[in-house]
Amino acid sequence: MFLVVSPSLNKLKNLSVLVGGSVLYMRVAKYFPFLAKNGALLGVLAWGNKPSSVYPEKVAIRLSIPLIRVEDGFVRSIFPGDQEPTLSLAFDEIGIYYNSLKISQLDYYANRKLDSLMADRAESLRVLWTSVSVSKYNHSRGARDLTGPSVLVIDQTKDDASVQYGQGNEGSFGKMLREALESFPEHTILVKTHPEVISGKKKGYLSHHPLLAESRVVLLVEDIHPPYLLKRVDAVFCVTSQVGFEALLWGKPVYCFGMPFYAGRGLTIDRLPAPSFRCPCTIEQLIHSALVDYCRYVDPETGERCDPERAISWMGLQRKMMERFGATLKVARFPRWKRLHLKKFFLGSELVENCSDPDAPIVVWGMSNVPEGDRHRQVIRVEDGFIRSAGLGVDLVAPQSWVLDTRGIYYDSSKPSDLEQILQFSEIDQTTVERGKALIERLCKVGATKYNVGLRDWVRPPNRKRVILVPGQVESDASVRFGSPKIKTNADLLAEVRGDNPDAWIVYKVHPDVASGMRKGKRRLEEDLYDEVVTDQDMHHMLMQVDEVHTMTSLAGFEGLIRGKRVVCYGQPFYCGWGLTEDKEPVARRTRPRSLPELVAAALILYPTYVSSSSGYFTSVERVLDEIQLARAEVTILQRVRTQISRYLRFMWRF
Repeated sequence: MFLVVSPSLNKLKNLSVLVGGSVLYMRVAKYFPFLAKNGALLGVLAWGNKPSSVYPEKVAIRLSIPLIRVEDGFVRSIFPGDQEPTLSLAFDEIGIYYNSLKISQLDYYANRKLDSLMADRAESLRVLWTSVSVSKYNHSRGARDLTGPSVLVIDQTKDDASVQYGQGNEGSFGKMLREALESFPEHTILVKTHPEVISGKKKGYLSHHPLLAESRVVLLVEDIHPPYLLKRVDAVFCVTSQVGFEALLWGKPVYCFGMPFYAGRGLTIDRLPAPSFRCPCTIEQLIHSALVDYCRYVDPETGERCDPERAISWMGLQRKMMERFGATLKVARFPRWKRLHLKKFFLGSELVENCSDPDAPIVVWGMSNVPEGDRHRQVIRVEDGFIRSAGLGVDLVAPQSWVLDTRGIYYDSSKPSDLEQILQFSEIDQTTVERGKALIERLCKVGATKYNVGLRDWVRPPNRKRVILVPGQVESDASVRFGSPKIKTNADLLAEVRGDNPDAWIVYKVHPDVASGMRKGKRRLEEDLYDEVVTDQDMHHMLMQVDEVHTMTSLAGFEGLIRGKRVVCYGQPFYCGWGLTEDKEPVARRTRPRSLPELVAAALILYPTYVSSSSGYFTSVERVLDEIQLARAEVTILQRVRTQISRYLRFMWRF
């Protein structure tokens, strides 16, 4: 058990997970000796070298137990500290990394020789860090276009503890800027301010320095993601900023005017003498000590401890997804409750209803009409993904998968979509194809479909050689209107299927939205069109027992392919035309044969956007499947009541 005596530290989310034990918050000093005497306390936690750490230090001395200083790790979070909790913490029982006057555990780690496996891991971490372009914070967008050679000068916030304990002061920043000008007379000097200075929360050292008036000096007032600058500059000047460490990962020369944790080790150009306890080390030693040995990480989706590779990869996914679209997007009329989820799926872009930027794309739901005054804009059409959630959209169950299409939309067969573009023209790498194969196996094993609702008690009729499933559709749905050129109703579809297969046992499954009463449609049709009708049944359960799926455009056809069923298409769904289905109405544009793993990879990995229900951030299809399984296993009476309430509200709330 670890003792916490600071209220602010006690509020830190994930603290017990990161320390690897239970955390007791107590400020009543008379109980401390009893706890220590019984061996219940492993240490007292304090936040760095802040003034708030004085009292915990006294408590640790009094109880003769270790004082453990913690600080934000070197890859912390998406947004700055006041907006979300840290995903990594540094742990130190003898000092803290930014105090250059006293040895820290990081110093011990950096002085240790690495074996070949450790060195290889450090190099892999460096490659991963730079390939996904992460930093300590990861919310900012890319940089402005830079022309000509330039160097980067890093400002910091006034009175920052790392400056004080790193032997820096206000004069250090002036010397740094002056030397940058003198050492690189042909370069533009880019001065990057701290994000908290940009937001107005704190002051910087160089914000009003006289040398900013020099013609070659450019003050970057935008909140620019550091890697976009580090990629382009020829050198980096800093006092104690972590950006200097990141510059080393990018292979840049780093000039230090203080004594940060990465200086004094033979890797930087230092203007101060190194502490006696620091020895020269390799970049691999520094990386391994800082990212592997010194810091601990929590997985934002599972809430469990993870390794730095997982934390960095997750941050990289967020950055990749956040920069897919422009900084500003216009939002047209959108179903009211779906607006609640827009920000999650378009994280990284500002969504504006009255957008004055004429070049900003416009976001619309499905096939909604684009306002006449916005038809010059690029259109991003949004729809539910193919593995949406553990519940129906009409029940206001939050989506975990949307598709954001910049060309069309997958169910409009009259023109190409982003999905069709992938399948017709893109090369899908082998790693992604293997993920597709694994998804096929998993979907069949766990039984995941689009909505993941319904009972599992339907039994295939005995002694029937051919059982055909005909999934009903909402006839007013856009996928029927835009994806089925000839057959437009469930009755006409059943008549075609009966005419082509007079001896087969035809099972008609009513669409779940119609069965629930939330969408218009006939629950029962003329009985001579089918042999059996089912309503509240799980789609996977039925697919595993039938022989064939005959459909207009239902996603059940795609789900049938995944489960190895013969699929006949009477319309033009996204999965037809690739040599995997029997098509009554072929799409002339689709000419490239695809394997089932390629189709699954395109439709479930490359095309949709997934959001985790646990973290609220972007995630993978594999993680969404994990969360859906958990959700299905935890259905409670309260959730059923909530579903009924949401259905009532849908009638009362005009969308």
